[in-house]
Amino acid sequence: QLQLAESGGTLAQSGGSLRLSCAASGFTLDYYAIGWFRQVPGKEREFVAAISWSGGSTYYADSVKGRFTISRDNAKNTVYLQMNSLKPEDTAVYYCAARRDYYSDYDLSYEYDYWGQGTQVTVSS
Repeated sequence: QLQLAESGGTLAQSGGSLRLSCAASGFTLDYYAIGWFRQVPGKEREFVAAISWSGGSTYYADSVKGRFTISRDNAKNTVYLQMNSLKPEDTAVYYCAARRDYYSDYDLSYEYDYWGQGTQVTVSS
């Protein structure tokens, strides 16, 4: 059974850092692009960052560019989201998602086939 599991979400202070992890089980992440999305109640899920299967290409939403870094360790079957300089507006449930990599549309949530259950990130001011 293909599963993704996020971890690392917690309460952080404004200006602080967190690292989220997305671990895959039941399949290997080789050849899968991974995206991070976030959602707050009453709003649509929004794209945060994505990484190609090889890790050679990364993509970011303008709101997190320069503050967040996505990376992957295919040997560990895990993708990471390093979040620095956190802001209260980063507060959300963060989800990771996977799909076969076809080198485009990384920011489209409906293109992803597998989703984790989400991890809550709360940033206090």
